[in-house]
Amino acid sequence: EAFEQQGQAHRVNEDASNENCSAIVLKKLSEKLGDLCRFLIPCDFTGFDNCLALADLGASINLMPLSIWKKLRLATLNDTKMVLELAGRTISKPTGVAENVFVKVGKFYFPADFVILDFVADPRIPLILGRPFLSTAHALIDVYEGEITLKHDDQSLTLKCGDTPSIYYNNLES
Repeated sequence: EAFEQQGQAHRVNEDASNENCSAIVLKKLSEKLGDLCRFLIPCDFTGFDNCLALADLGASINLMPLSIWKKLRLATLNDTKMVLELAGRTISKPTGVAENVFVKVGKFYFPADFVILDFVADPRIPLILGRPFLSTAHALIDVYEGEITLKHDDQSLTLKCGDTPSIYYNNLES
Protein backbone atom coordinates (compact mmCIF):
# COMPACT_ATOMS: atom_id res chain seq x y z
CA GLU A 1 0.00 0.00 0.00
CA ALA A 2 2.83 2.43 0.84
CA PHE A 3 4.41 1.56 -2.51
CA GLU A 4 1.14 2.38 -4.29
CA GLN A 5 0.93 5.78 -2.53
CA GLN A 6 4.51 6.58 -3.52
CA GLY A 7 3.69 5.69 -7.12
CA GLN A 8 0.65 7.97 -7.07
CA ALA A 9 2.70 10.83 -5.61
CA HIS A 10 5.30 10.30 -8.34
CA ARG A 11 2.57 10.40 -11.01
CA VAL A 12 1.14 13.62 -9.53
CA ASN A 13 4.60 15.24 -9.69
CA GLU A 14 5.05 13.98 -13.26
CA ASP A 15 1.66 15.41 -14.23
CA ALA A 16 2.53 18.82 -12.72
CA SER A 17 5.87 18.83 -14.57
CA ASN A 18 4.15 17.87 -17.82
CA GLU A 19 1.61 20.67 -17.30
CA ASN A 20 4.40 23.23 -16.82
CA CYS A 21 6.24 22.00 -19.91
CA SER A 22 3.01 22.01 -21.92
CA ALA A 23 2.25 25.57 -20.85
CA ILE A 24 5.69 26.67 -22.05
CA VAL A 25 5.46 24.74 -25.33
CA LEU A 26 1.91 25.90 -26.04
CA LYS A 27 2.77 29.48 -24.94
CA LYS A 28 -0.08 29.59 -22.41
CA LEU A 29 1.98 31.60 -19.93
CA SER A 30 1.27 35.26 -19.33
CA GLU A 31 3.90 37.71 -20.45
CA LYS A 32 6.23 38.52 -17.57
CA LEU A 33 6.17 42.24 -16.89
CA GLY A 34 8.60 44.45 -15.00
CA ASP A 35 8.04 47.20 -12.48
CA LEU A 36 6.26 50.06 -14.23
CA CYS A 37 6.89 52.88 -11.79
CA ARG A 38 6.12 54.30 -8.37
CA PHE A 39 2.58 55.25 -7.45
CA LEU A 40 2.83 58.91 -6.50
CA ILE A 41 -0.01 61.06 -5.22
CA PRO A 42 0.22 64.83 -5.74
CA CYS A 43 -1.11 66.57 -2.65
CA ASP A 44 -1.44 70.13 -1.45
CA PHE A 45 -1.45 71.59 2.03
CA THR A 46 -2.05 75.18 3.11
CA GLY A 47 1.28 76.90 2.49
CA PHE A 48 2.83 73.87 0.81
CA ASP A 49 1.60 73.13 -2.71
CA ASN A 50 2.76 70.52 -5.19
CA CYS A 51 3.95 67.92 -2.72
CA LEU A 52 4.33 64.33 -3.89
CA ALA A 53 3.59 61.38 -1.62
CA LEU A 54 4.42 57.74 -2.20
CA ALA A 55 1.39 55.42 -2.05
CA ASP A 56 2.64 52.42 -0.06
CA LEU A 57 0.37 49.41 0.50
CA GLY A 58 3.10 47.92 2.69
CA ALA A 59 2.95 50.78 5.20
CA SER A 60 0.52 50.55 8.12
CA ILE A 61 0.97 54.28 8.87
CA ASN A 62 1.17 57.61 7.07
CA LEU A 63 4.62 59.09 7.58
CA MET A 64 5.71 62.75 7.55
CA PRO A 65 9.18 64.15 8.26
CA LEU A 66 9.45 66.56 11.19
CA SER A 67 10.78 69.25 8.83
CA ILE A 68 7.58 69.13 6.73
CA TRP A 69 5.39 69.17 9.85
CA LYS A 70 7.19 72.33 11.03
CA LYS A 71 6.84 73.93 7.58
CA LEU A 72 3.08 73.24 7.57
CA ARG A 73 2.67 74.68 11.09
CA LEU A 74 0.16 72.00 11.98
CA ALA A 75 -1.54 71.68 15.36
CA THR A 76 0.33 70.22 18.28
CA LEU A 77 1.54 66.66 18.14
CA ASN A 78 0.04 63.94 20.28
CA ASP A 79 2.51 61.86 22.26
CA THR A 80 3.00 58.27 21.21
CA LYS A 81 4.70 55.22 22.67
CA MET A 82 5.09 53.85 19.17
CA VAL A 83 8.47 52.51 18.08
CA LEU A 84 9.14 52.02 14.37
CA GLU A 85 11.36 49.45 12.72
CA LEU A 86 12.48 51.01 9.45
CA ALA A 87 13.48 49.27 6.24
CA GLY A 88 17.16 49.13 7.24
CA ARG A 89 16.06 47.34 10.44
CA THR A 90 16.89 50.44 12.46
CA ILE A 91 14.63 51.31 15.36
CA SER A 92 13.26 54.86 15.59
CA LYS A 93 11.02 56.70 18.05
CA PRO A 94 8.55 59.10 16.39
CA THR A 95 8.28 62.69 17.58
CA GLY A 96 4.51 62.32 17.79
CA VAL A 97 1.29 61.89 15.82
CA ALA A 98 -0.49 64.69 13.92
CA GLU A 99 -4.18 63.81 13.81
CA ASN A 100 -6.82 64.84 11.29
CA VAL A 101 -4.50 66.51 8.82
CA PHE A 102 -6.44 67.36 5.67
CA VAL A 103 -4.66 66.15 2.56
CA LYS A 104 -5.86 67.81 -0.64
CA VAL A 105 -5.58 65.61 -3.72
CA GLY A 106 -6.92 67.35 -6.80
CA LYS A 107 -10.19 68.87 -5.62
CA PHE A 108 -10.77 66.29 -2.86
CA TYR A 109 -9.84 66.60 0.81
CA PHE A 110 -9.09 63.47 2.85
CA PRO A 111 -8.40 63.42 6.62
CA ALA A 112 -5.29 61.53 7.68
CA ASP A 113 -3.24 60.90 10.79
CA PHE A 114 0.52 61.20 10.28
CA VAL A 115 3.30 59.73 12.35
CA ILE A 116 5.95 62.46 12.57
CA LEU A 117 9.52 61.25 12.45
CA ASP A 118 12.75 63.25 12.51
CA PHE A 119 14.54 61.93 9.43
CA VAL A 120 15.99 63.24 6.19
CA ALA A 121 13.40 62.57 3.49
CA ASP A 122 13.69 62.61 -0.27
CA PRO A 123 12.89 66.29 -0.99
CA ARG A 124 11.00 65.30 -4.16
CA ILE A 125 8.73 62.79 -2.37
CA PRO A 126 8.72 63.62 1.36
CA LEU A 127 5.52 61.84 2.44
CA ILE A 128 4.44 58.22 2.62
CA LEU A 129 0.72 57.54 2.44
CA GLY A 130 0.05 54.06 3.78
CA ARG A 131 -2.98 51.80 4.05
CA PRO A 132 -4.91 54.10 6.43
CA PHE A 133 -4.94 56.94 3.87
CA LEU A 134 -5.50 54.61 0.91
CA SER A 135 -8.47 53.07 2.71
CA THR A 136 -9.94 56.49 3.60
CA ALA A 137 -9.56 57.60 -0.03
CA HIS A 138 -11.18 54.37 -1.29
CA ALA A 139 -8.08 53.79 -3.39
CA LEU A 140 -8.15 51.26 -6.20
CA ILE A 141 -4.70 50.44 -7.52
CA ASP A 142 -4.33 48.91 -10.98
CA VAL A 143 -0.70 47.92 -11.27
CA TYR A 144 -1.09 46.59 -14.83
CA GLU A 145 -2.54 49.87 -16.15
CA GLY A 146 -0.32 51.98 -13.88
CA GLU A 147 -3.26 53.82 -12.33
CA ILE A 148 -4.53 54.63 -8.87
CA THR A 149 -8.13 55.80 -8.48
CA LEU A 150 -9.32 57.72 -5.41
CA LYS A 151 -13.03 58.11 -4.68
CA HIS A 152 -15.01 60.72 -2.80
CA ASP A 153 -18.82 60.58 -2.72
CA ASP A 154 -19.97 60.07 -6.32
CA GLN A 155 -16.76 61.28 -7.95
CA SER A 156 -13.37 59.76 -8.54
CA LEU A 157 -10.01 60.88 -9.76
CA THR A 158 -7.50 58.66 -11.51
CA LEU A 159 -3.77 59.24 -11.26
CA LYS A 160 -1.41 57.83 -13.86
CA CYS A 161 1.70 56.39 -12.29
CA GLY A 162 5.03 58.15 -12.72
CA ASP A 163 7.17 60.99 -11.43
CA THR A 164 4.66 63.61 -12.60
CA PRO A 165 1.27 61.94 -12.18
CA SER A 166 -1.60 63.11 -14.38
CA ILE A 167 -5.06 63.54 -12.84
CA TYR A 168 -8.33 62.57 -14.54
CA TYR A 169 -11.75 63.14 -12.91
CA ASN A 170 -14.75 60.87 -13.40
CA ASN A 171 -18.36 61.07 -12.23
CA LEU A 172 -19.48 57.74 -10.86
CA GLU A 173 -22.95 56.45 -11.57
CA SER A 174 -24.87 54.69 -8.82
